[in-house]
Amino acid sequence: MGVTLLLWASAFVAIRHLGHDVTPGALSLGRLLVGSVALSFLLLRGRRARLTRNEVLLLLLCGIAWFGIYNIALNDSERRIDAATAAMLVQIGPIVVALLAAVFLGERLTPWLLGGIAVAFAGVVVIGLAMRGHGGSDVSGVLLALLAAVTYAVGVVSQKVLLRRLSGLEVVCYACWIGVVVCLPWSGDLVGVVRHGSGADLAWIAYLGTFPTALAFSLWAYALRHTDAGKQAITTFLVPGITAVLAWVLLDEVPPALAFAGGLLCIFGVLLTRRKPRAVSTVRV
Repeated sequence: MGVTLLLWASAFVAIRHLGHDVTPGALSLGRLLVGSVALSFLLLRGRRARLTRNEVLLLLLCGIAWFGIYNIALNDSERRIDAATAAMLVQIGPIVVALLAAVFLGERLTPWLLGGIAVAFAGVVVIGLAMRGHGGSDVSGVLLALLAAVTYAVGVVSQKVLLRRLSGLEVVCYACWIGVVVCLPWSGDLVGVVRHGSGADLAWIAYLGTFPTALAFSLWAYALRHTDAGKQAITTFLVPGITAVLAWVLLDEVPPALAFAGGLLCIFGVLLTRRKPRAVSTVRV
């Protein structure tokens, strides 16, 4: 999981770097296209299962939500807010995963989980207020990041169900291609980037497709197959901190202090969800 978290954190920085030169749709399409080709090459060399009707529907849900809408919303949000703040906001996703997993997968909701949800959402409010102080247009960036968090959660839960029978490589590859289809309306923008973009921009897109998409999502799916969706999603609370360090080193940007405070609340809320309820002791008489 450590490699996945580092690669996903680097994706926030790369997206922020490309955000002013490449449109959100073109960046999403380019990243997913590179990732899909790489994943297809690996999948052709392995076993492929025959899909059921329900699996096709879940793949469509996962691909449209997590690989399609998520990428476009995240890319657009990082044109308006900095990389670390976007990463902090997306960390509401694990809370939503825990709620959806409790409803649809039968995973337990505990008082600590509910308390963590309240604290984390308070953190989102603080971040929203901090970014509003830096310009009204930034509020739309906050909302887009929250949309990315919700679609990420939908993708994780649907992926968890798919992994009961399919391999992680199959799920990620098929969902990635569905994401490509979602982003096809921006194919003209991508052609313009390929024709007129700098070599550095193209290299960043290739990096996003190969490592944070093909490699990181495959490693994530492998780990998810062997644990609860809620517990797995909580590990991503480390991403904002890693992103903040990478953005400071590579982009020389630091969010407002109040946004960091809100981010810490988000992380604290997620940590609360990891607490286990105290066992009730019984006394024999």
